[in-house]
Amino acid sequence: MKLRVVFEDQDLIVFDKPPGLIVTKSETQDGKTLEDILVDDYKINIERGGVVHRLDKDTSGLIVAAKSDLALANLQEQFKTREVKKSYLALVHGIVKNPGRIEGAIGRNPGDREKFVVFNQEGGKEATTEYTPLEQRIMSEEMVKTIFPDFNKIQMRKISNSNYSLFTMVECYPLTGRTHQIRVHLKHIGFPIVGDGKYVGRKTSRLDHRWCKRQFLHATKLSFKHPTNGKEMRFESLLAEDLQQAWNRLTPYLSS
Repeated sequence: MKLRVVFEDQDLIVFDKPPGLIVTKSETQDGKTLEDILVDDYKINIERGGVVHRLDKDTSGLIVAAKSDLALANLQEQFKTREVKKSYLALVHGIVKNPGRIEGAIGRNPGDREKFVVFNQEGGKEATTEYTPLEQRIMSEEMVKTIFPDFNKIQMRKISNSNYSLFTMVECYPLTGRTHQIRVHLKHIGFPIVGDGKYVGRKTSRLDHRWCKRQFLHATKLSFKHPTNGKEMRFESLLAEDLQQAWNRLTPYLSS
């Protein structure tokens, strides 16, 4: 798999990860991972191929890898001490009017070990996500008919009555790095991410995948200090093409 390199020097490499690529190897998955690519194609023979942090399989966007043990240790420490700044673009269901901060410990769902959940009392690991709404959009009646041409009047009425057609583009700033953190936190406050098969709900997921084939989540900004010279490094990635196409199906929302 050919990856788009955003930046590379003797210490590190920053990629624009495509959707569908798993970052690290595990016993439960097959196929080539980013870790494999770093070892096989870039000859980075250090722990985990130099992988510093992870993105979910279906999340696209910026990810950094180290090319030496010293760079890896430095970057890992920056993540641990929260010196690294990250932001993500997410399209969510519903109208988000105000910025906010979500604080809720995250752990595995006792009823489904493949999912995570916010624990209101004891359990889970501390997690904090800040978010800012950028733009509200709506799926027009014409677009609904285009996406769901096989739906009858009753099904169309259900979509209309459920406010399915209302969406908000949100920029998220995770202050911690828990698995599925942004997805779980946005679901927790009632604004699940479009196309998220694990957290948006089965019925809504089926509707979403008619026009957005994966979770609408993109790692758009990444900044950290260079592990050798301490220089501030800032990177930005445009919204992935498939997500841009999904976004373009929606029109600006004008509230009354």
